Amino acid sequence: MEPSTSESILKMGATTFMTRSVGSSAKEAFKKAVTAAREDHGDDGYTGTIAEKESFVMIDVPSDVEPHAYAEELLDEFDARVYEKWGPAGCIRLSQDQFLFFGWASS
Repeated sequence: MEPSTSESILKMGATTFMTRSVGSSAKEAFKKAVTAAREDHGDDGYTGTIAEKESFVMIDVPSDVEPHAYAEELLDEFDARVYEKWGPAGCIRLSQDQFLFFGWASS
């Protein structure tokens, strides 16, 4: 029997993360979030945090959906944009200068 996507990811040593960060742009906020995570968890890898990410992809949220709930939904559904532990983090703009980053990371 073929393992499900969730079983494959869990067996590969991955976990989900969500983190907020501020910046004048998503790029600046991403750099701040990665730096903070590396300061808190180290930069040796396998932290299960945004520290493992090198890039992000902007994701638009449907107007009738709360941003955090949408991020959770994308994680639960193994959305191709964010489910690779070595791939980009998802990024949702929460306000002019606040961003939500989320995804799967190696742990």
